[in-house]
This record gives sequence, structure tokens and C-alpha cells, in this order.
Amino acid sequence: MEFVATLMETAAADTDVLRSLDRNGDHFSMFRDVDFLLVAPDAERAVLVASFVNDHSYGKAVLQDPASVLVTINMPVEQPIALCVSGFFSCLAQLFGVEYDGWGCVAQAQA
Repeated sequence: MEFVATLMETAAADTDVLRSLDRNGDHFSMFRDVDFLLVAPDAERAVLVASFVNDHSYGKAVLQDPASVLVTINMPVEQPIALCVSGFFSCLAQLFGVEYDGWGCVAQAQA
């Protein structure tokens, strides 16, 4: 049941990010690079997570420092999509014993 609470907290935090983007005039349906951050307890675990993400084409994972993995996905951030992908990274963090530290992107205005 603890993990369900984590998913609920993550969804609430994700909705806060979407509200912030909305205040900045974001057009949620526009594709853009979205960054998801995973923090590992050590470099070995970070390499394992990055390799898993890259090997299965879940996104482009790079080591940001020895124990952090930044995964970039080019996607729209409409609420159902953003929350599903974020929930996936919460699940991935749980499975690999790392911390999911949320996501972010630059607001996209209509050109």
C-alpha cells in the first residue's frame, strides 16, 4: 500500500508542474524534450538503470553525475500522458531501488 501512496503523491506533484506550465502559457500538446531524474545510491546502480532505459528504448538516459540518471523523452505533456510516464518512472525507481526525483521541461508557446 505504501507504493500506491507514492504514486498518488507523484501524480499530485506532476499536476503542480502542469499548473506551473499552464501559467507560463504552455501548449501541452506540443512535443518537447522532457527530463526525468532518477537518483541512485551509487554509481553502479545508476549505470544499471541507465542501461536498462537505453536498452529498452524507454528514453535517452545519460549519467548526470556518478549516481544520477537523466532520462530525456520527446513528448507532449498532456496530463494523462505526463502522469503515465511519470508513474512508469516511479515504478522503475521502486524496482531498481533508486529515487525518482520528478520531471521538468521548458514551456512551449504556440509559434
